Amino acid sequence: MKETQTTKMSDKPKFFGRRKGRVIHKAKSTLLEKLLPKLRISENTSLEKEQLFGAPVEKIYLEIGFGNGEHLAGQAKAHPEIGFIGAEVFQNGVANLLTLLTGIKEGTNIPEEITLTPDRVDNIRIYDDDIRLLFKKIPDAYLDRVFLLFPDPWPKKRHASRRFVNPENLKELSRIIKPHGLLRIATDHPVYKSWTLRQMHACPYFRWTAKCGKDWKEAPTDWIETKYQRKALREGRRPVFLDYERL
Repeated sequence: MKETQTTKMSDKPKFFGRRKGRVIHKAKSTLLEKLLPKLRISENTSLEKEQLFGAPVEKIYLEIGFGNGEHLAGQAKAHPEIGFIGAEVFQNGVANLLTLLTGIKEGTNIPEEITLTPDRVDNIRIYDDDIRLLFKKIPDAYLDRVFLLFPDPWPKKRHASRRFVNPENLKELSRIIKPHGLLRIATDHPVYKSWTLRQMHACPYFRWTAKCGKDWKEAPTDWIETKYQRKALREGRRPVFLDYERL
C-alpha cells in the first residue's frame, strides 16, 4: 500500500496502488471539479480545529484509505459533533464519497450550487493524496481516532514492505493520536491479520483492547458496513476488527 516515509512536504514517497480506475462520468466529474476543492486539504489548509470544518466539532477522526466512502460518510452522518478527515488517493473512491454526501448521481439534475444533503453538517475534509505527505503537517496528539479499514494486504512476501502497518507509520500514528485515543484496523486477509498482530505486539505505543474473541471477531457496535465488507463475506472471508488504545 505505502512504502517509505518522507521528510519534506514536496517530496513524494513511492506509492503503490491505483490512483484512477473506470472512466468517471459527468455527475461525478462535476463533483470532483466543483465540490472537492471546497472540502480538500491542501498544503495551505490550516488544521486548526476551529477553522478546518464548516461546523464546530468536539473531536477529530481520520480514516486512511476510505475506499468508496461508505464508512466515512456513515460515521460523519451519525456523529455531526465530530470532524472527519478522509484520506484516499483513488479518484473514483473520492468521487463516490462526494456522491454519498450530496445525493447527486448520474442522470440526475446537477444544481448550479452543489450542497450537502439536508441531513448532513459540513464535518468532512478530504486529503486526496498519500497520507504520509500529510503526517508531518498534523500536530502532536491531534486525533481522537484513526481508522485503517481493509488496507491492501500485499500478500506476497516480497511486497511486505509496502504494507501500511509498519514501524515507521505506527510511530507517526502514535505521535498524532491523543493518549487513550483509538486506532482501529480491520482486515479480511489472513496474511494481513497475522502481520498486523505481530507488528502491533512489537509496537510499544499501543495496547490491544480485546479481552475475548468476540471483541475482535465481531464488528464494533458503532461499525458502518461497507460494500467491500459485504463482498468479502459473500466470498467466505470473515473480517477481524482490531482496536488499539494509544498509551
